[in-house]
Amino acid sequence: MTTFEQLGIKKSIVDGLKEIGFEAPFPIQEATIPVLLAGRDVIGQAHTGTGKTAAYAISMLQNVEPRRGIQGLILAPTRELAVQITTEFKKFAKHAGIRIVSIYGGQGMGIQLDALRHGVEIVVATPGRLIDHLKRGSVDLKDIKYVVLDEADTMLDMGFIDDIKFILDLTPVNKVMSLFSATMPPAILRLAEDYLNNPKQFLLSADDLSGEGIDQSFLVIKDREKLKYLIDFIKENKKSQSIVFCSTKNRTREVARDLRENGFNAVAIEGDMSQHQRENSMSRFRRGQADVLVATDVAARGIDVPEVALVVNYDVPNQEMVYFHRIGRTARAGAKGRAITLVSYSSIGD
Repeated sequence: MTTFEQLGIKKSIVDGLKEIGFEAPFPIQEATIPVLLAGRDVIGQAHTGTGKTAAYAISMLQNVEPRRGIQGLILAPTRELAVQITTEFKKFAKHAGIRIVSIYGGQGMGIQLDALRHGVEIVVATPGRLIDHLKRGSVDLKDIKYVVLDEADTMLDMGFIDDIKFILDLTPVNKVMSLFSATMPPAILRLAEDYLNNPKQFLLSADDLSGEGIDQSFLVIKDREKLKYLIDFIKENKKSQSIVFCSTKNRTREVARDLRENGFNAVAIEGDMSQHQRENSMSRFRRGQADVLVATDVAARGIDVPEVALVVNYDVPNQEMVYFHRIGRTARAGAKGRAITLVSYSSIGD
């Protein structure tokens, strides 16, 4: 078994990894870390839960120097994913003296400006808010050594492609760059061709697509019966946490309210909530203070909570990739999980 020490990782970083239970690298990390440390660009077809965040985070932390300006940049599509990445980075960097800040819309600009003034080495950002900082001069990318595009296909779907190009054009040519994407549509391949230099390509563990370790089932019922069955399934899973996916914001709010009225400690995440409300919901769920998280798809990007043993699709997702992304919130890191899809007769009546 290869160790982080054998990969040449600094003791300060290894100490942080061991404190959170990382005794040895995942296969993904073992494969990609040496390539990134050697200064070669990387393209990884990877899904949330494969260990990709640790792969690029450890590589970046290894070579970023304290108090030398912003040297690392990670672009992510949503606030939730940006916060998740920042949280992981801070755990890995606990003893390394490297400062990390997340920059995203919905949070007060003043909070971010204060953090930037105190000095940071790594910025995790959503494209739109980063451009706001670039235009006001509060972020300078001239010292950037490492750039990561995480969930690049989602950023493409959300219309960020021009923003990404604008940002990349402000970074030095001789940086190390990595791009991670669950799918590789032509626009992503063109972006890689334009901005990456002879990248090493990896097809990282596709657990989210295989559904490995997940007991998958579906139930065809009347729409008005969904809540009753949902309650029964959550009761069966009372020793663990559950995530319920809905296709609309209104449905998300309604289901969370109905679950609370039935005695469950349920929280919601959907796009119309304020950033403070969304962060509060995620914080309560991660700390185990809420048993059930009800979420829309985009709002739930980046959720990684090991204790989730049940995922319920309250509404049938309209794309296969969305289905696999949803059920991939369970069976994390080799654990077992269950995914149930509630199909209404009306949705298959045609």
